[in-house]
Amino acid sequence: MHIGELARRTGATTRALRYYEQQGLLTAERGDNGYREYDSSAVTLVRNIRTLLAAGLTSDDIRRIDGCLARDLTAETPCEAVVELYEQRLRTVEERMRALSEVHSRLRTGLRAVRSKT
Repeated sequence: MHIGELARRTGATTRALRYYEQQGLLTAERGDNGYREYDSSAVTLVRNIRTLLAAGLTSDDIRRIDGCLARDLTAETPCEAVVELYEQRLRTVEERMRALSEVHSRLRTGLRAVRSKT
């Protein structure tokens, strides 16, 4: 299938598909006319890439689990690398949230102090 059809079937833009290819997340064969040609497995792959990016993962993260991308990420028997990556990212987000909560608290305290002197 050509890039336009893959875009329609996955909800991704053609620009995003080219970006995924540039990032090494997606590969395409080239036809005699130079057009990108994808096989049907690219649909699952692109849907998984979009899901992972929407969850806050980076292209580098996704490249680390490329062996899992061709299958359903929500399957009954999940790919262990995906589970580990989600757990790692969740810990990172929780640490950032704690740090931001501390900053928020300091800013509120500082604002109260400044307002009380005016």
